[in-house]
Amino acid sequence: MFAAMLEGRRAQRVGGRNLRVAGVRTDLGTVQRFRASAGVFPWHWTAALFDEWMEDLIGVRRLAPSTIRNYQNVVAQFCDFICSPHYEWVGECEVRFGTHPVQVCTEWNTTRHLQDYEGRPRRRPLTRAELQRLFDYADEQVGVRLESGRKGTFIAYRDATLFKVAYAWGLRASEVAGLDVTDFYRNPHAPEFGSFGMLMVRNGKSSRGGAPKRRSVATLHQWAVDAVQDYVENIWPLVRADESNALWVSERGRRLRADEVSRRFAEYRDELGLDRVLSPHALRHSYVTHLTEDGVDPMFIQRQVGHAYLSTTAIYTAVSGDFANQMMRNAVSGILKAAGAGKVEE
Repeated sequence: MFAAMLEGRRAQRVGGRNLRVAGVRTDLGTVQRFRASAGVFPWHWTAALFDEWMEDLIGVRRLAPSTIRNYQNVVAQFCDFICSPHYEWVGECEVRFGTHPVQVCTEWNTTRHLQDYEGRPRRRPLTRAELQRLFDYADEQVGVRLESGRKGTFIAYRDATLFKVAYAWGLRASEVAGLDVTDFYRNPHAPEFGSFGMLMVRNGKSSRGGAPKRRSVATLHQWAVDAVQDYVENIWPLVRADESNALWVSERGRRLRADEVSRRFAEYRDELGLDRVLSPHALRHSYVTHLTEDGVDPMFIQRQVGHAYLSTTAIYTAVSGDFANQMMRNAVSGILKAAGAGKVEE
């Protein structure tokens, strides 16, 4: 019976709602973990059993709040499914077991979403100085390997360009890893960037269970265009795999993976002695922060990074002290000016 419930839920999500198989499989795995923790099947589940599972996940395993909420939502939705009058699980369980499933997740034992950001509080963008150090060091490694005759010159060139692209177009690690050379195209409103005026991100972060989202990102930096154009014209033809348009390839000629992007970034970060809290995602945070400091319209930034809500983009913003001080001075000046005008009127 439990296996049939899982299969019915899978069919509903994949066939009915056309959600990604991998995401649905993950959710069903969460349901199975709760069943293993409870020690009984869904028609015997109770809120108390669910509370015990949550206590273990929070108190013992110390899972992040966002992970806890995800588990709670998955179990709650599964209970909704097996308790729904549109299906026959309740009646079938009563006939076979003399009992029926109930909803075990309520507003009393689930976590509410009280904060916009629930990630690690130490996560932050790179400062402009840190960013420049990273780029300079990555460029230096190309020269070092070339002059010494050491292997890895092409890989160092790839890394130096990859980091610049991730920052200059505000990309996640998975997004930058999945780029093809053909993802760049002209922007008629910015002809000065040539064939690199726009970037099509084809594997953006998906909504839960859905397909990867696509978005077009407008090019903003000429220096980034120069870097990627030089790489595409002079380096990429030497390292590309046959019949592949993958922009970044590994030493073995296959497409670079997101975890490899993270590992390479960590190597450069540690060699520079930068804060270990920094990750490739910090380049995306830096992109949002620096555009904000430069006075770019928030709605434009939101579209560039592919956020559905402006509040999500705001989470990425960590403006510098100089920028905050300038905003404070502008505010104070406005207040004093308004106060002075009021006195004149009197």
